[in-house]
Amino acid sequence: MRIITTEDFSDIYIKIHQRGLPFFLSKFNINAFKRTQSAFNNGNLKTANFWIIPDVRKRWNRLITGDENQLYEDYLTKNYFKDKTNLKLISLGSGVCSHEIRLAELRPDWEVHCYDFSDKLLQNAAKSAQEKKLNNISFFAENVITYNFEPQRYDIVFFHASLHHFDKMDDFLKNVAVKNLKPGGYLIINEFVGNNRLQYSQEQINYINKAIDLIPKKFRKIFKTGLYKNSYSGSGVLRMIAADPSECVDSISILPAIHRYFNVIEEKPYGNNLLQSALKDIAHHFVNEDAEKKEILERVFDLEDEFLKTNKSDFVFGIYQLK
Repeated sequence: MRIITTEDFSDIYIKIHQRGLPFFLSKFNINAFKRTQSAFNNGNLKTANFWIIPDVRKRWNRLITGDENQLYEDYLTKNYFKDKTNLKLISLGSGVCSHEIRLAELRPDWEVHCYDFSDKLLQNAAKSAQEKKLNNISFFAENVITYNFEPQRYDIVFFHASLHHFDKMDDFLKNVAVKNLKPGGYLIINEFVGNNRLQYSQEQINYINKAIDLIPKKFRKIFKTGLYKNSYSGSGVLRMIAADPSECVDSISILPAIHRYFNVIEEKPYGNNLLQSALKDIAHHFVNEDAEKKEILERVFDLEDEFLKTNKSDFVFGIYQLK
């Protein structure tokens, strides 16, 4: 376990420049829930995280759906729920609800409920849904840990990049996710399932640095700073807890807990073991791609594929059915 690293100090400097001093000072709030909330309440932040790169998203699509141009929401509704009508879906920790809105568009006969503690993100989501004239999706600003849900109300429980923010995974799945499902109901996840608090192995850190070395210096200038990304030393636990106490708090337990209560219908690992850290804060260079940038990304992708031959994927897309 890494308590504090050089990465922590550079990340603090970068966050101040990217998000401003008020955001940084919010991390000194003694209330852990408030610190978590501050990480999500601003839906208009400009960042340079790896998921903004079009070719990264195409890679995800290919590994999950088999088609780089097919989103997993389309894949789900066409392959697994084509003949299942009038279903009720609940999304826990839905954030801006972009994936839930997509599902509501694809299946107007479904009823979609989005729960999140960030009222600001839900307000943005509601505006988007209204613009699309969707009347089958609703938004609820609630803490799903303490909210008193009506048992066995839903056919599907859905998590996109939110399940890893919940602690005591076995209890959470049993007392919240399973409780919400009708008998034979489904769980769908698109999640980080790697080590708690991003405590990567030394081998993974070494590979992340190999990936960074594949990127020319001109593409390693960090977003909104004069700094260059030259290496990666891993995240320290203290900074992780200070920045967001919920981040990857029990992520390593996600798959074992799911397998305890659900049968696997489909489980697709899609990596990001190197991409998430190697491209963090420099991803903006690769949004508008050309032949040179595409070749660089392909080399990084190949390196990640090499790593994944002998290591478990940090990210998984899964469809499960309640035992």
